[in-house]
Amino acid sequence: MDGELGDDGMLFDFGEVKPWIKRTLDSGLDHTLLVPTEAPGVTVTDCPEGVCVRTTTPYSMEVRGPKEAFSLLPWRTITPDTIATYLSQQLTTQRPDNVHQVTLTLSDEAINGAAYGYTHGLKRHIGNCQRIAHGHRSRLYIWQRDTRQPLLEQQWSDWLDNRYLLEQADIAAQDSDTLTCRYQAAQGDFSITLPLARCAVLPGPTTVENIAAWLAQEVATQSGAATRIQAFEGINKGAIATFSPSVTP
Repeated sequence: MDGELGDDGMLFDFGEVKPWIKRTLDSGLDHTLLVPTEAPGVTVTDCPEGVCVRTTTPYSMEVRGPKEAFSLLPWRTITPDTIATYLSQQLTTQRPDNVHQVTLTLSDEAINGAAYGYTHGLKRHIGNCQRIAHGHRSRLYIWQRDTRQPLLEQQWSDWLDNRYLLEQADIAAQDSDTLTCRYQAAQGDFSITLPLARCAVLPGPTTVENIAAWLAQEVATQSGAATRIQAFEGINKGAIATFSPSVTP
């Protein structure tokens, strides 16, 4: 931040800066589907749910939901630099009078080892996690016989990467090629239709706790060995679950 010191000798009290930035981010792009409206193959229309977004690349997809669940950005592509510039402008617009400019930089979490990105929505969540197409980046740790299994971690991370995780009860339609997930949440009606090959269906809500439990059962069943999974949702947040193929969880 650049500006002039206030009467208190500070530019902006550190105790106020953090919650101010968090409020701005939480009420903006965070937990929304970022849509580059000028990108080839992207169309945005109104619909009974609020907004309908359709894409043709990298695959055909349709997402419907309330307007608050989308960030419609008039760009051809989305990059960390364009997002950082956009957020810096938002923060600068809302700055205190003595602050002239706010500049934000973004960086990826440093991850050594396997990781994957996934998208989901939690219809029972009281906050913005109920929105049907928001994403997370997760490290993945797999233990068998008290030893990390990097090959299994990479194998499952590769399979999970860029998949949509959904609850089985929310499947509204499915054929050999596509799947439609639909649910009603506190913020409104949501649906997403995308290739079946891009989906992973869980028996319950796709919370990080259930993701860890589901992965533990899948890995243990396929490998025949007792398995402990640590899955993450964001930086240093997550859940641990275990499963033995010979013991009912």
